[in-house]
Amino acid sequence: MQQLDLAIFRWINTWPDGLEPLFITLSEGNKWMPVRLLLLAIFGYLVYRKDTRLAAIVAVISWPLANEVCDIFKNTFQMMRPSAELADAVIRVNKLTSFGTASAHSANMMSVAAAFLFLARGPWAYAWLVIAILTGISRIYIGVHYPYQVLYGWAVGAIVAIAIGFIAREIQRRRAPQDEAETPEAASTTL
Repeated sequence: MQQLDLAIFRWINTWPDGLEPLFITLSEGNKWMPVRLLLLAIFGYLVYRKDTRLAAIVAVISWPLANEVCDIFKNTFQMMRPSAELADAVIRVNKLTSFGTASAHSANMMSVAAAFLFLARGPWAYAWLVIAILTGISRIYIGVHYPYQVLYGWAVGAIVAIAIGFIAREIQRRRAPQDEAETPEAASTTL
């Protein structure tokens, strides 16, 4: 299995240099202020919309939790990154020597995608899924994660978002009778 992982890493890592702007943007863009402002605006819009509100809130909660779980895995199960381990890896960003057990970038984006797939469906869900997949691939392309580390990240992100989604749905379900009782129509029927 390790040989397959290494073969997939080398295949993606040596894709043409013309893809570098796209994959560096997907991999490192969340560190840039204009991208952060754009994401803030998008999430503000998605929270405002009634049909995507719950998914957006779950995504905003899941994102940092998935990141934290990945950090715990990195500190507990210390697995090297290709940028620190392979002399022939093509490194397209600053060389990272920290542990890369589960890709937090992949987990973050998959947590958003899973929140929308689980709670909202529709075009936003599929757009986030494409972004999550491409972000994971970008981490391999730039040389900082092995494919299995990206898969771990995707799994962490999906599990965290679905767990938070179940909790959010349960809270919503338990609040529904209270919300109905507080409406003017419900109050007039109880008199």
